[in-house]
Amino acid sequence: QVQLVESGGTTVQAGGSLRLSCAASGRNFENAVLAWFRQKPGKEREFVAAEKDYVNYATSVKGRFTISRDDGKSTVYLQMNSLKPEDTATYYCAAAFSIWDVTRESQYELWGQGTQVAVSS
Repeated sequence: QVQLVESGGTTVQAGGSLRLSCAASGRNFENAVLAWFRQKPGKEREFVAAEKDYVNYATSVKGRFTISRDDGKSTVYLQMNSLKPEDTATYYCAAAFSIWDVTRESQYELWGQGTQVAVSS
């Protein structure tokens, strides 16, 4: 079964750090673009970061979040530092094997179930 499973979401105070993980399984993901999106309460899902040969970040997280991947473990991480209350959201991992715009949600073929992050002020 091909799947992505996120973990690491929790409640953290503003200014704190958190690392999310996404474990990919069921096929070879070495040639896939792996990305993070998030959905804030009452809002549409939005791009956060993507990684495949190069990295791409949303402006709102640039300099605070870092995406990385371990192909040996088929895992992608999102290190989140200097967290703000506005980072509160459900964070989703996504994978794409043929893509031309890494920020576009519709380009991704596979999604995880999401992990919730709450940042308290």
